[in-house]
Amino acid sequence: MPTIITQPTVDIDPDILRKFREQIQEAGQVVVHCVSSDTFGWGMHIRIWPTTYLLDHGSDHRSEMVHVENIVLAPNWQYLGPTEKLHYSLIFSGLPKSCTTFDLIEFGEGQHCFNALNIARNESDIYYVKLN
Repeated sequence: MPTIITQPTVDIDPDILRKFREQIQEAGQVVVHCVSSDTFGWGMHIRIWPTTYLLDHGSDHRSEMVHVENIVLAPNWQYLGPTEKLHYSLIFSGLPKSCTTFDLIEFGEGQHCFNALNIARNESDIYYVKLN
């Protein structure tokens, strides 16, 4: 079961973070920094479906994923070795100003889709989520 985590210790290039902040301020984008790990210790393959959205609890608004960093898009797969962690970022179109809580939902084929529910909105629109 995925869990929402507080800001983890992650080394992200300061230039990339600055560019993300500028993009958020200019375009009203939402950034979700994710970490996934191989919980079984055998290695696994991971990917993200382009049909991954942020769903506002207070309306029928759906923010679309507009960019990914450090993870491949389906139908491709990326190998994650035993005990390895993958840090990646998902960038979405903006949420409505009235949004206070939203869900991160991946809609894809098969049983490897994930979700992070009941994410409380913050002023920065930058979030940290652990997905397994």
